[in-house]
Amino acid sequence: MKGPVGDRAVVLGGSITGILAARVLSEFYREVMVVDRDQVIGVREARRGTPHARHAHGLHARGCLILQELFPGLIDDMRLAHLPVGDLGEQHWYYNARQFQPRRTGLTSVTAQRAVLEAYLRGKVAALPNVTFLERTELLCLLSSPGGTRVTGARLRPTAPQTADEFTLRADLFIDATGRGSRTPVWLQEMGYGRPAETRMSIGLAYTTRLYRTPPDVPDGARFINCIASPEFPRGAFFGQVDPHTTLLSLTGLHGDHPPTDPDAFHRFARSLPVQDIHQHVREAEPITDPVSFRFPASLRRRYERLPRLPERLLVLGDAACSLNPNYSQGMTVAAMEVMALRTHLQRGTPSPLAFMRNVARIVDNPWFISTTGDLRFAATVGPRQHLAARISNAYITRLHHAASKEPGVTDALMRVAGLIDRPTALVHPRLLLKALPPQPPSPSPQGAR
Repeated sequence: MKGPVGDRAVVLGGSITGILAARVLSEFYREVMVVDRDQVIGVREARRGTPHARHAHGLHARGCLILQELFPGLIDDMRLAHLPVGDLGEQHWYYNARQFQPRRTGLTSVTAQRAVLEAYLRGKVAALPNVTFLERTELLCLLSSPGGTRVTGARLRPTAPQTADEFTLRADLFIDATGRGSRTPVWLQEMGYGRPAETRMSIGLAYTTRLYRTPPDVPDGARFINCIASPEFPRGAFFGQVDPHTTLLSLTGLHGDHPPTDPDAFHRFARSLPVQDIHQHVREAEPITDPVSFRFPASLRRRYERLPRLPERLLVLGDAACSLNPNYSQGMTVAAMEVMALRTHLQRGTPSPLAFMRNVARIVDNPWFISTTGDLRFAATVGPRQHLAARISNAYITRLHHAASKEPGVTDALMRVAGLIDRPTALVHPRLLLKALPPQPPSPSPQGAR
């Protein structure tokens, strides 16, 4: 672009998606304002607006590549701060009580605490001369032109006590990065556009997480232990160092089998996992926090691209458009892919909302397929089922998971798809089909695995 696209862009929501959007918008607008109802600058802990930040997070592969482009020096800074940076294929992955063969893939993975990574990125964006954060400011509604053809402003209100009354903020572009609780569907209906269709995949997921002082026998912090839930072993876990002194254990359970917050029951749940190493590492470790839970009832996709029209100057990103099962660690990477699409659209001028949301839909298609098809392995999952396609896909992926316990090359292929580098179709390469052909032995019994 030879000049700015506009004078002011406003990002609604100051979490990861909003931060990344503001970083890209700063290249095209004279002024960028980020609005969040919480205090966010300098905050390195989970806050009211991001309760999920207490639990295990991973920035993997394609997400790392994009963030290194937007924030040069990111990985070096993480390493200098002694935060866990490693190779995705060298983490300890378990499925059906079998460990994948480790493989150096060249795919970077950052497993620092979400709030710490978020604070780093927010600090970089807040330092940009044309970016301002409006903290502790609540979004009340969007304002539109006569006839509702264009969003022109946002009605805001400070959340701090004894502050000024509500006010209006005008801008040339608004980005909804308010997350799963976005009110945009309601406002679109009020403006005469109708609500976007929604697709839900109900999984009844809960995370329960506890922090420990790192015991001396814990594996290298860059090598998280990932116990993937399966129908045979539906309880899962993510365990590893998140900084030099702190180890995190997030236990996961689906469809009502939720990890408890009572400390003794939490440890019993950990002992029931098919991966013995996790409980052995934490049973004598010193707890830093009590266990805390977060519930994720369903993956949710809003199909904005299917509406016949949308108001100009309003775009929807991140969880506000599609909230994915966090077990697959796709959320931050998908948000990064969407903001890179935003950059491409801005290089041509003010984006067409419908064209942009169709682009977002194409980005979401593969991660949505990966996570929802995997969730359909569980009989209790409620959502649209393509029975034959899902059964064939899941049977094949299960065979690949078994092959990965013997062949590092299969681990590499699985990590490239999980890290959103390759499309799922890459897994039907003839070389991988041959690996999946040998008969698969029965999974170890849950009793024997403990």
